[in-house]
Amino acid sequence: MLAWFPPEQLTHLTMLPSTRALLETHAAARPAPAPAAGRSAKTATAVVGASGGTELHIVGVHLHLERDGKVLLGLRHPDSAYAGDTWHALAGHCAYEAATDCLVREAREEAGLVLDPADLDLVHTVHMIDKPGGPPRIGLFFRARYGESEPEVREPDKCVAWEWFGVKDLPERVVPYTRAAIEGIRAGRTYTELGWRR
Repeated sequence: MLAWFPPEQLTHLTMLPSTRALLETHAAARPAPAPAAGRSAKTATAVVGASGGTELHIVGVHLHLERDGKVLLGLRHPDSAYAGDTWHALAGHCAYEAATDCLVREAREEAGLVLDPADLDLVHTVHMIDKPGGPPRIGLFFRARYGESEPEVREPDKCVAWEWFGVKDLPERVVPYTRAAIEGIRAGRTYTELGWRR
């Protein structure tokens, strides 16, 4: 059996003292590179352990809220690194957490909405390449059962407004995969692929 372990976990492993000393000396002489921007140390460790041909995917969670035939979208800040001045579902990238826990956290942080993981239903998945050469992504869209509280702008550097739009009358500038997911949900489809070459 072989497995990858970061040096800080060596103290928890059973091994010969001579092996431990050798590994600790090696780790001290060759410190691990700092994780790339946006990647945690856990993610960097996972990349080292990935087998040939395996590509790690970025997982994003998205809130699909419907009310009276309308869906909730947020207007991205014009200076946002992604999709500036474009409407998008409430969303976030999963850290080292369950997807439903991530969405509950993001809804509270971004819009002041209080959700329960038990009230989330996965209604659509988008598997995509967002741009040529970019990392593959999986977008999970969850429908939520929630109270009547209105969303608030809690992170104005990311989202400047929340609005309800008729599912048949979405604004022109909507993140393409968000539009695809909303259309897929309306049509009763649970899966969409975007950006993959055929």
